[in-house]
Amino acid sequence: MTTKLTPYEYAIIQAVPRIERGELINVGVLLYSQRHDFLSARTHLAESRLRALDPAADVAGIRTALEAWERTCTGGGASEQMRLGERFRWLVAPRSTILRAGPVHMGLTADPSTELDRLVGLLVR
Repeated sequence: MTTKLTPYEYAIIQAVPRIERGELINVGVLLYSQRHDFLSARTHLAESRLRALDPAADVAGIRTALEAWERTCTGGGASEQMRLGERFRWLVAPRSTILRAGPVHMGLTADPSTELDRLVGLLVR
């Protein structure tokens, strides 16, 4: 029996502690699969890497903001009435803040949660 692969979209969540410098680190991955009715963000903030870019970075504030991205995926706060695709598009919209999403990429998977773990390990950790 073959496993059916279905499309998904993902974006890397980036921290840009000093926007004027444009330097960034990858701090998470956001993955959306319409076919699997799945939207989730997994994050990992490497404090030492962040502090290498900005010794004065507000680590606690960035962690709180990352938690807000995760809550948005599950319908927390202002995203409560949004469908999953709307939440994904809201999160990946261009912004000039310390946290932003990189370009949206596509892939195929049979298990979005496992694929999200794989992407975090490959692109963030």
